[in-house]
Parts: sequence; structure tokens; C-alpha cells
Amino acid sequence: MTTIAVLGAGKIGEALLSGLIKAGRAPSDLLFTERFPTRAEELTKTYGISHVDVPAAVERADVIVVAVKPQDIEPLLDEMAPKIPAGKLVVSLCAGLPTKLFERRLPEGTAVVRVMPNTPMLVGEAMAAISGGAHAADRDLDLVEELLGSVGKVARVPESQQDAVTALSGSGPAYFFYLVEAMIDAGILLGIPRATAADLIVQSAVGAAAMLREGDGHPVMLREAVTSPAGTTIAGIRELEKHGVRAALIDAIEAARDRSVELGKAHEEDD
Repeated sequence: MTTIAVLGAGKIGEALLSGLIKAGRAPSDLLFTERFPTRAEELTKTYGISHVDVPAAVERADVIVVAVKPQDIEPLLDEMAPKIPAGKLVVSLCAGLPTKLFERRLPEGTAVVRVMPNTPMLVGEAMAAISGGAHAADRDLDLVEELLGSVGKVARVPESQQDAVTALSGSGPAYFFYLVEAMIDAGILLGIPRATAADLIVQSAVGAAAMLREGDGHPVMLREAVTSPAGTTIAGIRELEKHGVRAALIDAIEAARDRSVELGKAHEEDD
């Protein structure tokens, strides 16, 4: 069996470990690193996975998943580079960081796959986009797709699209949460108790998402099916258009894309 090490067991790292176990991976085939001892003890107790340091992780694992914040990548690469043997597959879950950063800092020929996951990984409903670096073969992408398939869906995209993916699906759940929060507040304004308003909106969101995923209709068609002539929905849609909600969402996603590009540029001197 392939041994997998997750470097950085935060929420995303833990979600991946949990998903791999649920998909049938043995805890003995998994490793993780974590700088906080209490957190490490908690994860080992919960999942039965061994906590190791970075040198041990990169030496023992066949697949090394880097799941740290972008600002923490420099010291981690400094620690990895002298210890990582040739032939390892490195999978980056770090927003904005290009594969060439890892390829330059790690041994020549290291296969790197860049991944943009999102937080629904915590409930097994992630959307992850993957891109191979210069030395990643189809078998490497196949393996990463299999691993991430345990926590959601996977799409292959050119690395040139990863900043856009980061803005769209990586940050996407936050936009939905923002809209749900605003709709719950509207319900409270209209006199509905918060708990009831939350139940109404969350279930509506779940149902709408199911219709989008399972139905054959375009979002426009699904929206039009709810929008009766001179009815309540069209009155609400008119206000959304008057306030430029569509344009604001497009601007927000462009701004997130630009920030992802900036994160990558911060490491250009290493590329």
C-alpha cells in the first residue's frame, strides 16, 4: 500500500486523513506532522495515525501532501529539501503556490501536483482541481485523483487556471455562507426567529444545490421556474439587480483571483 504523509494537520489536513480512512485506507499507511503537541495527541487518539516530524514523514511516505498556509511554506521547504529522497510525489494544497516553486526547492525531477481544494472536504463534499507540474506523469495525477475522490469531486485543469479556480471554488463556499448569513438576517428583520430562519434558508440551499447537481436544467432555467409573472420572486430579483449583486460577485471573484496571483508572486524570487 502507498504510504501518505500529510504535512500540516489543520482542518483541511485532518479532513483528508479522515476521508482516506473512511475510504478504506489503514491508519498504518498514513502519517502526519503537527507543530502543536496537544493537537497531535488528539488526532492520534481519534484516528490512530502516527504523528512524526518532517524528516521522518518525507523519508517514509510515498506521497507527501503539503497542507500548510502559504506563508509557512519557506521554512517547511527548507526542512524537507535535505531529507526527501528521489522519486517521491509531492502534492501541494497551498493556495497560490506554483509547482515550479516546489520543483526548484526540492531535488531535481521531483513530481509535484498542485491542488486547490475547499472546505466542504470536511463533510466529504469537496471540489478539488488538480494540475501536474513539469515532472508529474499521468499515473501521479491518477493517484492524486483517487486520493481526493475520497473527500469529494476532482477536476483536472491546466495550472494556468489554478488562480481562477482558487477564486471560484476555493473561496466559493465563503460566498455562499455570506449570502446565507444575509438571508437569515433578512428573515429576522421580517420577524422570523433566528433558528427558524436558519432552518428555512439552509434547507433551501441544500435543495437548490441538489437540483443544480442532479437536474438537467441550467441555473437560469431553474431560477425562471421559480419566477412567476408579477410575483414575489421577480420583485426580489429586481432589487438584487438594482443593487448590482451580480456585478459585485464577479468583482469579488476577480479580486480573489488577483490575491491568489499575489501569493504566488511573493515567492517569485524562488522560482
